[in-house]
Amino acid sequence: MNDQEQEASQNEAAEEGEVDPSIRILLVEDDAALRLVMRNVLENNDYHVQEADSQVTAESILKKDPQIAVIVLDLGLPPSPHTTSEGLAIIKSVVDQLYAAKIVVLTGQDEESSALAAIKEGAFDFLAKPSKSEEILNSVQRAVLFYRKERTLSEEQGLTRLQINAKVADGLKAVREEAEEKLVRRVLKDTQFNVYQSAARLGLKRESIYYFLKKFGIKRDDG
Repeated sequence: MNDQEQEASQNEAAEEGEVDPSIRILLVEDDAALRLVMRNVLENNDYHVQEADSQVTAESILKKDPQIAVIVLDLGLPPSPHTTSEGLAIIKSVVDQLYAAKIVVLTGQDEESSALAAIKEGAFDFLAKPSKSEEILNSVQRAVLFYRKERTLSEEQGLTRLQINAKVADGLKAVREEAEEKLVRRVLKDTQFNVYQSAARLGLKRESIYYFLKKFGIKRDDG
């Protein structure tokens, strides 16, 4: 099988929901036990997984392998594990250097403001800790699908990374807004639709919550 036939076969498999074994995932998490659990989930579904426990090791791996498809990223990393500075720095680096990888952020239940900041910086989606295996896989598979669409644009139309970004900008914006809506809905549900508490958890002003309610058509009786 030549390269073109192999690529066509991989695209067909992706459309049928099968995993492309050439897809590589980078796990960036300083908790070794949690990292092992996520690695097992992904490898059991035939993804090739690499690991990092800090910004330095993550960026080193990305330089060696810029075709990583998805980064599953914990925002709290050494040497400042109790802040989001290291994780946000990785997101900025990926965006600034035009890496193709889509970023799925890991966040604790009390870190909604961090997840919102990550989405605004360019993260593709977020996962709440602890996440079920199905949730991890669904988020990664969705990110992989977007990554593959961009790669197809590049191969079929000969576009540069900047041109690809321009062509998919609206799509990425929609994806991030969907993640934003999911986060806002989750916080409102957890606070029993308390606008003041929701604003505090998201690090926003109360007026911003009302903006999101209108923007996403969220109502108190939504399920």
